[in-house]
Amino acid sequence: MSKVWILVSDATLIRSSDRAGLYKIDGEEHWIPWSQIREDSVDKDGESGELWITEWIADQKEIEGDDEEETEE
Repeated sequence: MSKVWILVSDATLIRSSDRAGLYKIDGEEHWIPWSQIREDSVDKDGESGELWITEWIADQKEIEGDDEEETEE
């Protein structure tokens, strides 16, 4: 089974909890569960960078991505 990842090129992690990160994307804040974020994404409070999220969570939160990549689970 494969998973589609959506790239958000410029996301800022505002703060994090045990279960999710609060990211600022295109001027809006979104809580995104860690389970929906790829390991190589920005993950330190206050830092900005690339955020890879699942296609499902991008659709749920109406987040537009800059690119996508499909990987095998």
